Amino acid sequence: MSLRVIGGAARGRRLKSVPGDTTRPVMDRVKEALFNILAGDVIDSKWWDIFAGTGAIGIEALSRGAAFVKFTDLNRAPVETIRDNVEHCRFSGQAEIKRGDAFTMLAGRADKVFEYIYVAPPQYKGMWLEAVKLIDDHIDWLSGDGTVIVQIDPSEYEAVELVNLTVGEERKYGNTLLVFYDRAG
Repeated sequence: MSLRVIGGAARGRRLKSVPGDTTRPVMDRVKEALFNILAGDVIDSKWWDIFAGTGAIGIEALSRGAAFVKFTDLNRAPVETIRDNVEHCRFSGQAEIKRGDAFTMLAGRADKVFEYIYVAPPQYKGMWLEAVKLIDDHIDWLSGDGTVIVQIDPSEYEAVELVNLTVGEERKYGNTLLVFYDRAG
């Protein structure tokens, strides 16, 4: 699958894929739908692309006017791919790229506040659920009007009892489900 930026300043730029099969690139159709839903709210926003893979979602956000994206991934190959893709799209000054365990980072003290936290982990391992629960427990990562966006296979979804987050909406595109969690209250 050929990856590319589909909108904004870096539109049309090709992105490198992560070697091997450790990541699952988001389909253009899903990416387009996501950014149509968010529309102008992306401008000047801060994002955390947690299981960033190629960095495609965070780069798309930067291309469409986001102020900053923190990209994190556990493995070296995705982190190097993200670094190459961010440099290729000329967004290095607006990005932080860190290698590390998402759960350890989420459980830590918030050093930044994000309007959007994007969670698209490896499938069928319950990792999305663990990430959402950690964000709920450490809500200071998320701005007052912030949103957690989860990208999973629809078969993985299950309702979860949360204190600080509430399901805003769900959108299904083929074998991809986007679940939007908003701050409660």
